Amino acid sequence: MKVILKEDVDNLGPIGAIVDVAKGYGRNYLIPRSLAVEATKNNMKQFEHEKSIILARAKKIKKSAEDRAEDLAKLTISTEVKAGKEGKLFGSVTTKDIAEMIGKQGIEVDRRKIVLAEPIKRLGTYEVPIKIHHEVTATVQLEVKSDGTEVVEPEETKAETAGTEKTAPEETAVEEPKPEE
Repeated sequence: MKVILKEDVDNLGPIGAIVDVAKGYGRNYLIPRSLAVEATKNNMKQFEHEKSIILARAKKIKKSAEDRAEDLAKLTISTEVKAGKEGKLFGSVTTKDIAEMIGKQGIEVDRRKIVLAEPIKRLGTYEVPIKIHHEVTATVQLEVKSDGTEVVEPEETKAETAGTEKTAPEETAVEEPKPEE
């Protein structure tokens, strides 16, 4: 089934592209969500007429995304968390935490737009990418600081006691006699 895309669709194409998709995908997903129309002669003529309007709207959306990216690039956020002596955090800083910190600065960001390979688990300064638009990505500076409380990590105490246990002689396994056949 050939369809004309009315909006940019990830892994499929940009606005105005004529693409071949499975019938079920076109009828059950793209067309009901107004992401595409079936590529008939009448729809192609109508789309050519509306194409300039749609492209102007897409350009306006991209421009607003770029402006928002500039605002986010100027932003530096910081958080204080409990950390051990080696700079490891108790817990982690997640996308939800970052979205809340940015929200406190007056800019709303959906946490799903924040791109972290994995949650932040160490103290330091990080550059956090935020995908605002499929063509626009902003970078926010994040400083993760210790809250000043000195906490002894439980893993260190376990490692210290485990080291003393290893100096004791190991027990030897006793073989049980095999039954005679």
